[in-house]
Amino acid sequence: MELFDSHAHYNDEKFESDREQILKQIYDSGITNLICAGYDIESSIEAEKIAEEHDFIHAIVGISPNDIPDVEKIAENEEKLSNNNYNFEQIIAIQIEQIEKLAINKKVVAIGEIGLDYHWNESNKEEQKIAFCKQIELANKLNLPIVIHTREAIYDTLDILKNKAIPNKKGVFHCCPLNLDLIREGLKLGFYISLAGPITFKNSKNAEEAIKLIPMDRILIETDSPYLAPEPKRGTRNDSRNVIYMAEKIAKVKDIPLEQVAKATYENAKKIFEIN
Repeated sequence: MELFDSHAHYNDEKFESDREQILKQIYDSGITNLICAGYDIESSIEAEKIAEEHDFIHAIVGISPNDIPDVEKIAENEEKLSNNNYNFEQIIAIQIEQIEKLAINKKVVAIGEIGLDYHWNESNKEEQKIAFCKQIELANKLNLPIVIHTREAIYDTLDILKNKAIPNKKGVFHCCPLNLDLIREGLKLGFYISLAGPITFKNSKNAEEAIKLIPMDRILIETDSPYLAPEPKRGTRNDSRNVIYMAEKIAKVKDIPLEQVAKATYENAKKIFEIN
């Protein structure tokens, strides 16, 4: 049985000491496809590099809402910025140009992770919206899907997708919040819903309802490694071998064979990311 981990961060420093060993173990365990996700310029460069070095890995590149440039901090180190020669839109445009150069690589299959996060960052909502919209525009230019990170920003996320920067190729709500309204609207818009460790947590709200709501032809599974390890591995460094626990949870809730979940999520990921 083969599995596809649709979102992981092997570009994270937590894998620095044993990345190659872990990736070999992952592949040998039956995880024969995975997506390594960037979240800023440096991590996107590293994601692309890892994908180039491993046949079973593809990359996504982008600037997450938690990693958009802070103009004031940059200005402290750049005299030309301290002289007010640049503003946020100009700086994010420079970074998006760098993302575009990375995204031309054939191993890059989407722009992401991008989106809005008001849990960690409430003071720069407008900047987040600008970065999100500009990266959707880039995805449209390159004819790529997008991978969305949204946290405590559901209304604004949906408003952008419906009214401000409509993505041509749609994409994925990664580690999708278990908000039933978000899932319903995301499905209506044509997006895939990717489920991660939280669906296995004992205190998770709406997990079973969310799983039941997502049709089998629109569901993905992911680990978001090294974060959010599922039960019974919670509290440890996560890796793609744990994607089996999400598949098992879905199979149990939908009362279908595990192999059916594995096959469906594998084919769905290949379809949205256009992987042969």
